[in-house]
Amino acid sequence: MWRLIKFLFFLVVLAAVAFIAFAYLGPIFMPADFAAPVEEVVLPVTLGGS
Repeated sequence: MWRLIKFLFFLVVLAAVAFIAFAYLGPIFMPADFAAPVEEVVLPVTLGGS
């Protein structure tokens, strides 16, 4: 039972390292996936007030 818990803990740590590496290295290798969509939005605004 203890080996199973250690193995699951190892997997959690490995997943955390993978997510952190993806967050830091992802924009370098896949910049299009991390770029914000560029689109101009024009909406009329009605301001109420006195």
